Amino acid sequence: MLVKRIWLIIGFMLFAHQGGAQSMLIDDFSPNSNGQWSYFADTVMGGVSNGSARIVQTDIGPAAYLYGRVSTANNGGFIQIRTSFIGKTAQNAKGLRLRVKGNGETYYIHLRTSGSYLPWQYYSAEFPTTSEWTEVWLPFDSFVSSGRGMRKSLRPRSISSLGVVAYGKDHRADLWVEEISLY
Repeated sequence: MLVKRIWLIIGFMLFAHQGGAQSMLIDDFSPNSNGQWSYFADTVMGGVSNGSARIVQTDIGPAAYLYGRVSTANNGGFIQIRTSFIGKTAQNAKGLRLRVKGNGETYYIHLRTSGSYLPWQYYSAEFPTTSEWTEVWLPFDSFVSSGRGMRKSLRPRSISSLGVVAYGKDHRADLWVEEISLY
């Protein structure tokens, strides 16, 4: 009886200790999800990339599927899905956790903030993909500013939108995102 109580107390303490490290779901792309994602391509600025995005059923559940052809012709070079984001929910988080699979290309997360006034102002972090589902951890301090007129380091509480992006070189995009969380 005493041994059971001790194990119960140890189990409770471990569970309580891990509570601070648990993730906060941003989107799992399920029918009950509140995520509202929009597809954008460089065609809004004269580029010629093309693609699409949709929610698909995968072997592990629903996922966002971003696919198409990225072309750097005509000063273009991206396709993306983007959602609004309330930065206050991220103020105590350390970064983003994604569950993804792809075609071996490198993809990006672009975070815009309340200080991102121009379309090319964002914070970026890249992640590799394989044909297997992989968890990717992107600490906020690994995000890099895209240029002038921005703070050098990202302030998570000021994040206003999150983009999942195929970007920067001519390639075929095939990316599945099953979950995005804060950690």
